[in-house]
Parts: sequence; structure tokens; C-alpha cells
Amino acid sequence: MSKLHLVFGGRVKDPQALEFQDPSKLDIVGIFADYAEAEKAWRGAAQRTVDDAEMRYVVVHLHRLLEPDA
Repeated sequence: MSKLHLVFGGRVKDPQALEFQDPSKLDIVGIFADYAEAEKAWRGAAQRTVDDAEMRYVVVHLHRLLEPDA
């Protein structure tokens, strides 16, 4: 199985936390087969919004959610 990674972001309520203001408005960047590609996509998305302290992008390790014991 590929080690899938999801990259998404959006406006957060507090720049120090990960609680998104409106989950229906999340920017889904994509799902990637490896961390290197996910990180590249994350960096690109985060760099586009670097001047907006309320925008936050994250990488989620989907493979850990799909196979938590692995």
C-alpha cells in the first residue's frame, strides 16, 4: 500500500492552533503517494499565503489513519 498523504488548509480561528473557522471552505490541495510530494505541495500552498497569519496548511498521514497498527 502507498503511504498516502493529504494536504489541505484553510483559515484558522487562532494562528497558534489547528481549529479551522469554516471546514466547508477548506482548500484541498490533494492526495499524494509519498511524503516528499506532499511536502512539496504543502510548501507551495503555504508560501502563497505566507502573509496571512490566519491561513494554515497541513500534511495528514492518511496511511496512519488507514493502518493505525502498522
